[in-house]
Amino acid sequence: MKAIVNGKILFDGQIIEGKALLFEQKIVGIVDLNEIPADAEQIDAEGRFIAPGFIDVHIHGYDTKDTMDGTEDAIRTIAKGIAKNGVTSFLPTTMTMSREEIATALEACRVVKAEGSEGAEVLGVHMEGPYINEAFKGAQNGKYIQQPNTEAIEFVKSYQDIVRLITVAPEVEGAKAFIEEISKNTGITLSMGHTMADFDQAMEGIDAGITHTTHLFNAMTPLHHRNPGVVGAALASEKVSCEMICDTIHVNKGLYPLVIKAKAPDKFVLVTDCMCAGGCKEGQYALGGQAVFVKDGSARLEDGTLAGSILRLNVALKNVIEHTEYGVEKAIEFATINPAKTIGVDTFKGTLDTGKDADIILFDDEINIYHVINRGKTIYENN
Repeated sequence: MKAIVNGKILFDGQIIEGKALLFEQKIVGIVDLNEIPADAEQIDAEGRFIAPGFIDVHIHGYDTKDTMDGTEDAIRTIAKGIAKNGVTSFLPTTMTMSREEIATALEACRVVKAEGSEGAEVLGVHMEGPYINEAFKGAQNGKYIQQPNTEAIEFVKSYQDIVRLITVAPEVEGAKAFIEEISKNTGITLSMGHTMADFDQAMEGIDAGITHTTHLFNAMTPLHHRNPGVVGAALASEKVSCEMICDTIHVNKGLYPLVIKAKAPDKFVLVTDCMCAGGCKEGQYALGGQAVFVKDGSARLEDGTLAGSILRLNVALKNVIEHTEYGVEKAIEFATINPAKTIGVDTFKGTLDTGKDADIILFDDEINIYHVINRGKTIYENN
């Protein structure tokens, strides 16, 4: 048994002080200080926040490694690197590449999920493509785009133990049947992204089973008062959660309050969409087999197209707090319980409720990370 004391516990939209958080592999509970067992090891939070661990449902890489490297080592390196940012669990995210390369990446993720890692926990995989629209491919490689046909359905079903989330363009040929089948007969969440759907096509996709939106505003038809597009459908539908890359580059910070008001309390999700240059110096890297140039805080293809980000999830949270009226006690949900709900792991992840996995982080007022715990085990400590 361990007890974290002398901290500000973020729980149920509140800041709780003067109590202790007890945990083993699971959360035991929030208790008065006189209820701490005599034999419990005490961890001094030194006045910092005590929060659930962050969950990143859209991240391609970190520390020079990419999910599409297709190796267990790459996934473990990413997992260890992002733990420093407060991430206790994540979905390694694939790119639009050949079916064989995607399968290799899925196999590597499957092994690491089963065996565990020294860093953040692999909850499954986010397949970003290859069932997308060429017109809004963004930094995805157009030559590997595939139709979401019967063969695609069988491929996905063969990996339904590891795939948690799929980005698909709802307007492409075969997408409706694909969305209906996967949403009804697997536990996989379907997201619309890299799509040129109009408002009606997007709403049809939602009716078919889409419940999420991949990096809202980016690589999709924009909001227009006569042609609301995918953005309009995502904001209008109560069924759909929206993830956003809050690095102040992908989306203007002035829109943060508007989007959050539309999707709060539980349908707004912070993601990084981080690529392999995350945690590294500026220079040339690769994403999905394409050269990416990292400079001045952004990652771009040679033609200037944004190619993921180098964002850290703790920085994304800080950006939202700085540019909205949300305090940390509410904003924390955008990186914890909301992503957990998006991929259906909220029964055991995302909050400090008794009985959930002991995924816990300590951070200061600037969201600098000091201690990270996954399932009761310390995976990062900043002394």
